[in-house]
Amino acid sequence: MNHIRLETLASVKKILIKVGSAVLTGTDGLDLKIIESLVQEMCDLTRRGFSIVLVTSGAIASGKHRLNISGKLKSMPEKQAAAAVGQGRLMRIYSKAFEKNNLYVAQILLTMSDLTDRQRYLNIRNTLSTLMEWHVTPIINENDTVSFDEIKFGDNDNLAAMIANIVEADLFVNLTATDGLFDCNPAQSRKAKLIPLVCEFTDAIEAAATEETSAVGTGGMKSKIAAAKKVTSIGIPCIIAPGKKKKVLSDIMAGREIGTLFLPQTARLASRKYWIAFTLRPRGRLILDDGAKKALLEKGRSLLPSGITAVEGEFDQGDPVACVDREGNLLAKGLVNYSAGDIRRILGLKTSQIYSVLGHKDYDEVIHRDNLVITGEIRKSK
Repeated sequence: MNHIRLETLASVKKILIKVGSAVLTGTDGLDLKIIESLVQEMCDLTRRGFSIVLVTSGAIASGKHRLNISGKLKSMPEKQAAAAVGQGRLMRIYSKAFEKNNLYVAQILLTMSDLTDRQRYLNIRNTLSTLMEWHVTPIINENDTVSFDEIKFGDNDNLAAMIANIVEADLFVNLTATDGLFDCNPAQSRKAKLIPLVCEFTDAIEAAATEETSAVGTGGMKSKIAAAKKVTSIGIPCIIAPGKKKKVLSDIMAGREIGTLFLPQTARLASRKYWIAFTLRPRGRLILDDGAKKALLEKGRSLLPSGITAVEGEFDQGDPVACVDREGNLLAKGLVNYSAGDIRRILGLKTSQIYSVLGHKDYDEVIHRDNLVITGEIRKSK
C-alpha cells in the first residue's frame, strides 16, 4: 500500500495543515515543544518548495490556561473571553517559532459570514494567494471573540475543509491526538484496529467515527471524517495523523504509512459548486414533485417552477436553499433566482406563465443548473 501513498503525494505542492487543540496543549497549557517541533517541520517543507497554510486551534485553551480555568467552558461569553486572552499569545508563540527559521506568518481570523459572502470569499482567496506568493505562512483560526451560533463554523475541522478548497490545496493533513481512524473507539476497546486507507465513505467508515472530544477540543473524529469527505469530493486527498508524533509531517511526505489516508473521490466538484454545497447554509427549502426529482437527479436539468409543490422559510433572490422530495430527503442545494414570496406565487406553473403572475420574468429557472449541486446521496434533511 506504500505505493498508493507515494503516488498520491507525488504531485503535492500546496499543503493545508490543521492542528487541533488536543495536539497543541499539555499539562501546563500550550505545549511549546510540540509547537516548535511542528513549526520546524513546516519550515523544512517550505524550504523544500512546498506552500503551507496552517489552520490552528488553541486560542481558547491558551486563554483558559492563562486564566487558570480547568474543565470545559459552558457559555459563549466565557469561550469568547478565553479566546480573546489566548489568541494573542498563540500567535506570538507561532511567530517567534517561524522567525527562528527566518520565515514570517500572517494571522487571519474568520467567521462563517466571511465565507458565505461571495465577494469576501474571493477577497480572502486573493489574500491567501498573495501571502503564499510572498512565502509567508497564513495562520488561520476562527474569530471566536465575535462568533455566535449563526456564524460559527462548528469546529476547525470544518473551517480547514473550507480553506482547503479556497487555496486549492493538493493535500489536507489533519493532525489530531489519535493515530488516525480506527474501526471502533480505541479508548473503549483494545481490539480497535487502525484503518490505514479509505477509498470510499461507506456506512462502516462513518459508523467508526465517534463524537467524543477532549476537554480542550470541539470536534471529535466524526467531524474529522466529515471534513475528509468534503475535501476528497473536490479531489483533495486527506490524511488524519497523530500530531504529537515526532517528525509526523516528514514521515507523511516521505510516504510512510502513518495515520489514515483518504483517497480523492472519483466525482469532483468545481470550486464554486463546493462553495454552494459545503459553505453556504440553506435559508429555506423547496419541496419537489417526482418529475422534478427525476429531472434533477437523472437528467441533469435546472429546477423549473412547475416541479415545486411547496416553499418553506423566507429567503431572497440569490440565497441558498435546499431541495427535498416529498419525504424530506435532501436532493440538492442551490442559489435561487426568485424570492420565497415570488416562488410561492409561481410554484406549479409553466415558465410561460411567470410574467403574467409576477409582472416580470428575469429567469425561466428557479435554480439554474450552474448554481445547483446534487448531494450525491439521498439523506434526510434536517
